[in-house]
Amino acid sequence: MKKLIKILQLQPFYNVKSDDTSDLAEQIVNAFPKDKYEVTSAYLSGNPGATGYKSSAAKSHYFNFKQKDLKGLRIKPLYEIYKHCKENNYDAVICNRFKTVSPMLQLNKLLKIPLCIGISHIMDEYARNYRRLQVRLLADSRWHMVAVSGAVKEVLISYRCGFNSHNTSAITNAIDTQKLIGLMLTKQEARSRLGLPLDLKIIGAIGRLVGVKGHEYLIQAFAAIENDYPDAILVIIGEGGERNRLTRLINDLNISHKVYLLGSKENAAHYIKAFDIFTMPSIQEGLGLALLEGMCGSLPVIASDIPAMRPLINGAGGAAVTPKDAHALAEAIRDYLDLNESELALKGSNCLDYVLHNHTITQYRQDFLSLIERHIRE
Repeated sequence: MKKLIKILQLQPFYNVKSDDTSDLAEQIVNAFPKDKYEVTSAYLSGNPGATGYKSSAAKSHYFNFKQKDLKGLRIKPLYEIYKHCKENNYDAVICNRFKTVSPMLQLNKLLKIPLCIGISHIMDEYARNYRRLQVRLLADSRWHMVAVSGAVKEVLISYRCGFNSHNTSAITNAIDTQKLIGLMLTKQEARSRLGLPLDLKIIGAIGRLVGVKGHEYLIQAFAAIENDYPDAILVIIGEGGERNRLTRLINDLNISHKVYLLGSKENAAHYIKAFDIFTMPSIQEGLGLALLEGMCGSLPVIASDIPAMRPLINGAGGAAVTPKDAHALAEAIRDYLDLNESELALKGSNCLDYVLHNHTITQYRQDFLSLIERHIRE
């Protein structure tokens, strides 16, 4: 029997859901033909628990480290990861985010796994000096870095700490567009399940309630125009540490009757068609998967004019606004609300066409497969 090439994909935490359309780790697993590769999905913390959802990888491993284990010297995680890798003799390791890159930078000096790939998902992931120092001291010829967008790649190389044009590439995030479109609820179904009115215009956003997502500016923008559009409401799907502060802001602006913070929803992208307009006011993003999801719903998009998202917004014919500028965001929303149904539908159709032609999951998978095959040949 032909020996399979063994790949370990390390992730900081378990996050497998019933729908993998936007799960990039699962899409990487799906890139490797099972007759040639054996992929193991491993998670530093978390496990399937009650959900029962598992990776489509041939094997799964749950380290079940506690948060305290992953701080300080991290002796236990280093030992357990080393032992696991030594026992399984992997040909390549794919590390998602710095939390998994960091231990492998140290351990591969001993393990000498032929190829280690570190994926950088966010713009400032290596902004901290000690992270760049680790790369400078520990990354060798066995390492290759992957940025989720061209903008993230440029930032990594600009640090001059070991990232360069030879060992750093961009593989642009993508989603399984056709599958996601098939799973999306109709407008009526989505609104009914979310408990939203069926007869109003809905400006929507999906994202964690954290500062970098810029929801406070979206709320301020909506407050500036809501009196002029009595049939419009704002809906945000997501949960996070900013909930209480955003709730206070909504109350202070006297718009609690027209703003819905719906909390976290499993497979939130299935509800996209509940919205009439999709907004993404992020201050910073690696690429912005939620923006691609909004486009898949044939929705017109309004998003922050930041490097990672600018090509998407411009390519789709959306509205790009200065980040943290509530006034500019309000004017963009106003412009869209003033459009008639057919004009709004045409903008949404253009967004769908763009994502279908430029962010195919087939190309994403092929890029990862080609990267692994090229390095293994070398």
